[in-house]
Amino acid sequence: MTRNASPAKLALIGSNGMLAQAVRRIAPAEYDVFGYDLPEFDLTNREQVLAAMTALEPELIVNCAAFTNVDGCETEEEAATRVNGDGPGYLAEAAKALGAALLHVSTDYVFDGRKMEPYTEDDPVSPQSAYGRSKLAGERAILESGLEEYFILRTSWLYGPGGKNFVETIVRLAMEREELRIVADQVGTPTYTEDLAEGVFNLLKTVTNDFKGGDELQVTSKESGQKSSLVTRHPSPPYGIYHFSNAGSCSWYDFAEAIVEELKQSGEEIACQRILPIRTEEYPLPAARPAFSVFSKNKYMQATGAAIPEWRESLKKYISNRQ
Repeated sequence: MTRNASPAKLALIGSNGMLAQAVRRIAPAEYDVFGYDLPEFDLTNREQVLAAMTALEPELIVNCAAFTNVDGCETEEEAATRVNGDGPGYLAEAAKALGAALLHVSTDYVFDGRKMEPYTEDDPVSPQSAYGRSKLAGERAILESGLEEYFILRTSWLYGPGGKNFVETIVRLAMEREELRIVADQVGTPTYTEDLAEGVFNLLKTVTNDFKGGDELQVTSKESGQKSSLVTRHPSPPYGIYHFSNAGSCSWYDFAEAIVEELKQSGEEIACQRILPIRTEEYPLPAARPAFSVFSKNKYMQATGAAIPEWRESLKKYISNRQ
């Protein structure tokens, strides 16, 4: 990592997306954020990626870009793998050449969903869909690149302003229909983009603290009474794989019920009168979804010292802010 003075130069890949918009909104003043996205920037073009990163010379690269149409990936797996698999590898190559740190956002879909207790970062991966396979390819491209200064940050059930997501779908349907039928046998944890963006910067702070070089302390000698400076080094950044979602867990049915309840509490007039739980088989989709994808966030909390908001609390905040 090249140790430069603040502000840290940050390349934000996929800068027009839902998560990246949240990263931009909450970026602390010590970061100088530069956005990269289609059509000007193509993550699947290795030469373009290397040229753009070399021209900027960032200390940090945050990759929020992804082919996120889970069902579309089933028929476009090659295209999904170029974006979700090859692209992160090109960013890792650029980061290694520049001495930059890379933070890449991944997914719960790298797991098979059969564990039935919170997944840790060390659990074996076994994706059951084209999307999951493409995202795992991106993780492996980073791990095999030789880059040591990386974070792979897996998340789940993401929602927030500026993009398609489950919350907005339920809001729309609740306005239109008296009855909703929602899958109740898939369990995970919703994640609010604002909270995940905070998580991104909490991990990045371990890097920016490191390239600030340390804290200068004034030490007085007992023998001479003279003062001298002592620089204490920050511990090295805790690079590696991390899990982040909001605290707690629920089914999609529970999540939909909570969304409708929050709409009612906010005074919205809705058509929905009842929500019925259904099984996955009753709502077939092209891509397999993990039946269980709750994360253990202990590693993240230990590395950052940060608390994680409960999912219902964050949903309430989102619904109130979208009015």
